Amino acid sequence: MSPMSPSLPRRVVVREMGLRDGLQSVQTVVPTPAKLEWIRDAHAAGQREIEVGSFVPAKLLPQLADTAEVLAFAQTLPGLRATVLVPNMKGAERALEMNAEMMLVPLSASHAHSLANLRKAPDDVLAEIVRMRAARDASGARTEIEVGISTAFGCTIQGEVDPDEVVRLVQAVLDAGVESVSLADTVGYADPAMVSRLFERVLKVAGDKLVCGHFHDTRGLALANIYACLQLGIARFDASIGGIGGCPHAPGASGNVATEDLHYMLASMGIETGLDFDRLLALRAKVARWLEGETLHGSVWRAGLPKTMKQEPAHA
Repeated sequence: MSPMSPSLPRRVVVREMGLRDGLQSVQTVVPTPAKLEWIRDAHAAGQREIEVGSFVPAKLLPQLADTAEVLAFAQTLPGLRATVLVPNMKGAERALEMNAEMMLVPLSASHAHSLANLRKAPDDVLAEIVRMRAARDASGARTEIEVGISTAFGCTIQGEVDPDEVVRLVQAVLDAGVESVSLADTVGYADPAMVSRLFERVLKVAGDKLVCGHFHDTRGLALANIYACLQLGIARFDASIGGIGGCPHAPGASGNVATEDLHYMLASMGIETGLDFDRLLALRAKVARWLEGETLHGSVWRAGLPKTMKQEPAHA
């Protein structure tokens, strides 16, 4: 284990996205009991933030049709922050009805991707976020709203995305009263220099409300991009067990960074995650069985840990 640089965070939260971002990109429909086992095992491995699903019409994403049941189970586990993705007002209403601790709302910085993914222009999504916040406040719910700025580094449909547009959207959602924002490299276009430049700009606008980075490993740079964020003090990242994930409306958006690979890099640098590597690998093996025939990613599961590396204990 390497000594941690004094400029890097001492502890990082890894939010598991496999049950939502992962499953929405595969054809296999994982049975609800297996999903509950997945969450139980992830919790036992030390994961304390899990995106458990999305409130979208079942006919569009049958893989996520049981989100309400899965969320209800996740809410029974001690210390677990269960989040759901909501693409529109109807989804937000369901999240509020179920007292979800947090809902993540996608807002694409690419106009073309926004139309393909949500059938709305970015400014129309902004208007809906304003209504979501008003509904949340009127209901008295404590559900937090995080807006994920997707395609922040480029888009396979539109091509280049202007960083000025990313900054504009971040400022707009903060003005709308959301609690936090995150930046996503939805299609794996980013490199560490791009990440540093954009996160530095957004930090000037959002400060500590910029809470998370979401990186796809499409071109093998996700871990490098995360390291660029670490150098700026970002201490929360999305990942998926087995590196599964993608966006149905972003061609080529393959593979989130693998949870087990991210944990290995962080732990090797002396950064605490609270995760247990052996339990993560055991869960990965189960997910591989549940998703037989689907492509999983990642490297450390093949090689294992170096003999020189000591593990930190998982969360109690």
